[in-house]
Amino acid sequence: MDESRPIFAQLAEQIENDIIIGVMAEETQVPSINEFAAFYRINPATALKGVTMLVDEGALYKKRGIGMFVATGAQARLTTKRRDNFSAEFVAPLLTEAAKLGITPEQLAEMIRKADTA
Repeated sequence: MDESRPIFAQLAEQIENDIIIGVMAEETQVPSINEFAAFYRINPATALKGVTMLVDEGALYKKRGIGMFVATGAQARLTTKRRDNFSAEFVAPLLTEAAKLGITPEQLAEMIRKADTA
């Protein structure tokens, strides 16, 4: 866990990662709050807060008396959310800095291609 970010947010992000890559498939049950707490060695209230974030976003839902499940369409929604965040957090600032340095989008694309093959 990263000490610079709230633990519940890191747990929510890890669950999102597992949904995006297919470790937690849609309509499958996810571990209980207590299982998350024990696995990550965190307080159950902290685990609940992380899971509740994903319930509020519609990525998880509760079946009364059974547990939490990954919602249908969660993988696509989370992937779209992450792509939008990636664009805002990384691509936009990259383009701004490139423009300051006189680097065209084409030159920047070539730099990325070269870095990808290195």
